[in-house]
Amino acid sequence: MDLHNEAVSAIADRVREFYGRKQPFRIYHGTTNSTRQSQLRLDQTVDTSRLTNILNIDAKKMTALVEPNVPMDALVEATLLHGLIPPVVMEFPGITAGGGFAGTSGESSSFRYGYFDRTINWIEIVLPNGDKVSASPSQSPDLFYGAASSFGTLGVTTLLEVQLIRAKTYVELTYHPVSNIPQAIETINQATEDSSVDYLDGIMYSQESGVIFCGRLTDHVNGLQIQRFTRSTDDWFYLHSKNLIKGTNDPLIEAVPIVDYLFRYDRGGFWVGFYAFKYFITPFNWVTRWALDKLLHTRVMYHALHQSGFSSKYIIQDVAIPYAKSEEFFHYLGDHFGHYPIWLCPLKLHGKLNKGIKSSCAGKVSHQLPEFLLNFGVWGPGPTNHEKFVEWNRKFEHKVSKLGGLKWLYAHTYYTEEEFYEIYDRKSYKALREKYHATYLPSVYDKVKADIDIKGKALNENWALWLLALFWGIWPLSGLYGAYQAIFGSEYLLARNAKRS
Repeated sequence: MDLHNEAVSAIADRVREFYGRKQPFRIYHGTTNSTRQSQLRLDQTVDTSRLTNILNIDAKKMTALVEPNVPMDALVEATLLHGLIPPVVMEFPGITAGGGFAGTSGESSSFRYGYFDRTINWIEIVLPNGDKVSASPSQSPDLFYGAASSFGTLGVTTLLEVQLIRAKTYVELTYHPVSNIPQAIETINQATEDSSVDYLDGIMYSQESGVIFCGRLTDHVNGLQIQRFTRSTDDWFYLHSKNLIKGTNDPLIEAVPIVDYLFRYDRGGFWVGFYAFKYFITPFNWVTRWALDKLLHTRVMYHALHQSGFSSKYIIQDVAIPYAKSEEFFHYLGDHFGHYPIWLCPLKLHGKLNKGIKSSCAGKVSHQLPEFLLNFGVWGPGPTNHEKFVEWNRKFEHKVSKLGGLKWLYAHTYYTEEEFYEIYDRKSYKALREKYHATYLPSVYDKVKADIDIKGKALNENWALWLLALFWGIWPLSGLYGAYQAIFGSEYLLARNAKRS
């Protein structure tokens, strides 16, 4: 703990400097899984990139004490040595514990345990005035619940105690083919009622075809085929699933090693990697996916996404819709988006182990939400014209709001400030910022909004910027630059050196 305390002391000193000047700062974590463009500047940054350690795993209490920049793959590897895993594991291995807490992370076990922040017992946080405090459901609960999904706007989280559950060697994965969205929702409801199901999500490949996945932790294969997804020779999970259910309406079962299951969407980034092949007019087959495997892990893909500028050209949105409105929303996507697959993930607002209702993005809205929501992962190309791209996203956000849903804020947000705070509880958020000395920091809206007017105005008024935008708009320059940065950047080296069993 001495090294941790020294690092936190340095962070607190840095924060006090900003507080003394009332100068806003942003937090540098070292990596990101946000799709928004970074706005970091060294002179306006608090560096927490050293906080990457797992300080303790208590097998008896079933908890892990972790610093915020511990990624999911490192946490899972360490806890498995004790026969334990986190109850909610973000499906991209590079997402960190702190990122899952400060953002909003719902995964295939969230129909049981809620969002990742529901599985945190307590946090250590440096307040915006430089004070180091602890917060939990019983100690400063308003700060504890408020800091979740606040994107670092209430302070700098420096330590978290994560709950753990018993691990098993495999996930017995049942593939349930479905022919429409009502059948998919019915299958999800039935699985939710089945207490033996530990993991639950789905993929819709079209309006008429999809599959719901029900996972059960087990130590026994019982003659099932063992299917892996983390090796370069393995097929991507979404492709394997699509091929497996082809020509059948009957459920199929496989045994998937636990790590392969937890990070099954890493290679190809669900299916977003397909669009890179399409952009470069490259054959999309097993051979090319194998040959380019090192570039198609999410750590590398996020780096390329930012460096290429494609994060402002592709629609990358996760939204949660009440079950009663999910069919209408899915048909809306068919009419106005038209790209497949679409990810489905049922989410429970209240945690199984942490009953708090105010944490997470969903707990901060101004309107009442049902206990269960269905998350839609909407990822694919958008309109190529900037104004039409913005218009599409604004209409999309308005549709989500009209249906009583909620969008996750890791991606670009196109709401006006007034629209944003019609959805999210400004009064409570403002009171928290005042109480904990955070009013000089950027707000959540400041951090997640897309500066669409500024960008358009700059391009119209500055001919040099206009020419530069025109240059990078020439195919395939921006894509090549993103690929170059991914190949020679540190994220590629991390993927290249990652252990593969």
